[in-house]
Amino acid sequence: MTDTMPLWTPSEAFKASAPMTDFITWCGKCRDKTFDDYDDFYDWSISERGPFWSAVWDYCDVRGDKGGIDLVDGDVMLKARFFPEARLNFAENLLAKAGDGDALIFRGEDKVSERWSWQRLTATVSRLQQALRDLGISEGDRVAAMMPNMPETIALMLAAASIGAIWSSCSPDFGELGVLDRFGQIEPKLFIACDGYWYNGKRQDVADKVRAVSEKLAVPVLIVPYAGDAPALAASLADGRTFDQFIAPYAVKDIDYVPLPFAHPLYILFSSGTTGVPKCIVHSAGGTLLQHLKEQRFHCGLSAGDRLFYFTTCGWMMWNWLVSGLASGATLCLYDGSPFHPDGNVLFDYAQQEKFAIFGTSAKYIDAVRKGGFTPKTTHDLSSLRLMTSTGSPLSPEGFSFVYEGIRDDVQLASISGGTDIVSCFVLGNPLKPVWRGEIQGPGLGLAVDVWDDEGKPVRGEKGELVCTKAFPSMPVMFWNDPDGAKYHAAYFDRFDNIWCHGDFAEWTEHGGLVIHGRSDATLNPGGVRIGTAEIYNQVEQLDEVAEAICIGQDWDDDVRVILFVRLAAGLILDEALDKKIKTKIRTGASPRHVPAKIIQVADIPRTKSGKIVELAVREVVHNRPVKNKEALANPEALDLFADLPDLKS
Repeated sequence: MTDTMPLWTPSEAFKASAPMTDFITWCGKCRDKTFDDYDDFYDWSISERGPFWSAVWDYCDVRGDKGGIDLVDGDVMLKARFFPEARLNFAENLLAKAGDGDALIFRGEDKVSERWSWQRLTATVSRLQQALRDLGISEGDRVAAMMPNMPETIALMLAAASIGAIWSSCSPDFGELGVLDRFGQIEPKLFIACDGYWYNGKRQDVADKVRAVSEKLAVPVLIVPYAGDAPALAASLADGRTFDQFIAPYAVKDIDYVPLPFAHPLYILFSSGTTGVPKCIVHSAGGTLLQHLKEQRFHCGLSAGDRLFYFTTCGWMMWNWLVSGLASGATLCLYDGSPFHPDGNVLFDYAQQEKFAIFGTSAKYIDAVRKGGFTPKTTHDLSSLRLMTSTGSPLSPEGFSFVYEGIRDDVQLASISGGTDIVSCFVLGNPLKPVWRGEIQGPGLGLAVDVWDDEGKPVRGEKGELVCTKAFPSMPVMFWNDPDGAKYHAAYFDRFDNIWCHGDFAEWTEHGGLVIHGRSDATLNPGGVRIGTAEIYNQVEQLDEVAEAICIGQDWDDDVRVILFVRLAAGLILDEALDKKIKTKIRTGASPRHVPAKIIQVADIPRTKSGKIVELAVREVVHNRPVKNKEALANPEALDLFADLPDLKS
């Protein structure tokens, strides 16, 4: 059934005050153009990408020398170069603000609470920069961190960026092999780790893991105090020192920001690694900065002084996205630990106390709050909240409704999607347009997003591949250890010539929005009909009896049959009645072809460190094929539950 009314419509006052509106007006005056509406402006941002991205640079007061050329070889994806003459420093742009106001606010569950002013952050970066240089770290060297989402992590990243070093991070809950699979490939010159962390109220020890990883990497190790004994851990390492020891010799002085090319590597991010060793995706300083400024300033309406929160770890690209909020003068609200300790109110308590303007989280979190029976709308003052964003997996229509019914009725809800590959979003929110249930509001400015069928033709009203048909600044610079670019090309350009194919199964809506139906490589093909797994999850997750589900296609009788695994609410058993209820819900809510051939109850469902369920890994186990990298999972033991199930043999 198609909804006839949007969940939220921006008021005229909201639209008038949105930075997006001012930016459109400003661009019109600068270019002596009149834009009829947002859609007209979006079309211009695609057709005139050089001038558009140049306008983002100017409007956002990017510090640096832009040069005289905005785009070279723009028609060839893998050759396109934005601002080839430019020189800038990423850290300088994030530390443009000064003073005693809050730059960073940190909560480590209920154990640690800190505030860092802009002055303290800049001073710490100054001392760290000097320490890094004296350690011999310079342009192009890698700095790797296994750290919680805490202020010192951000300061260390900024210090590395200030001298042109390349930053890479993961969260401290990664296993030893998971850390080495990532950092071992990039050969860092410094390894940074915490001395422990908090999760669910309990101290998590990492000492043995830090010692094992540091022995393999054979580089100096910096230990940041958080939930353990940093001096003892540092002393037990061959070349270890504490954070305080590292910066003690240095007085605060002006930071020496090294001017670097637009395409200079800033970050190395990693693919999930559930089908092999993670790919090392290298992102540029200029592309990351411009793309994040565009998304945060215009699509999210972020302004100086706003409180920006995203629930993320340092192993997810949303951490990199969050940190860029400093470039707009926003205060970052950091949280590390369980979002349900001591209960499901903890993040909303934080939002109320610190007056979040933007609250970012995952679709899984919103669903967990809904199923947990929490209604922040009635228990918290969230009047400061202007925007709520959701990503990580498709947000179900019920998740959309719950935000308005249970969290706040007058808020822009932006379901966003992009990923590690572009360290940003292809599709996201728009403050000038309504929010429709189950729909992402639209593509990002400057991104030529479309949906194509298998023949490479644009489609409307049917599902297809999410593509981007023109080059954009936040495309990866390269993959690490991919000298001829073969891995890079295979990841995005093998499907369609000179077209970025993102690997999402998507569909345009009648409102000009998009629906993501899951990953293309996880789509189901029973009887040759392509089905997105998210279409099934959207139905199943409405049932209170089902806590979580994962769906795969099993090869069967020269075809594929749909198998649905469910983790049920505590104490429930999948009996005949519940089996029938689930199938009926899928049949009536989706279609008869979506109904699984079998529904099987399991005690747990495997997921990545960022909370994404891993359909491909489960599919491999079901077909008795090896899973190449279990270390990429948060709960690898869950995969054992799917091996040799009797129900899958009949």
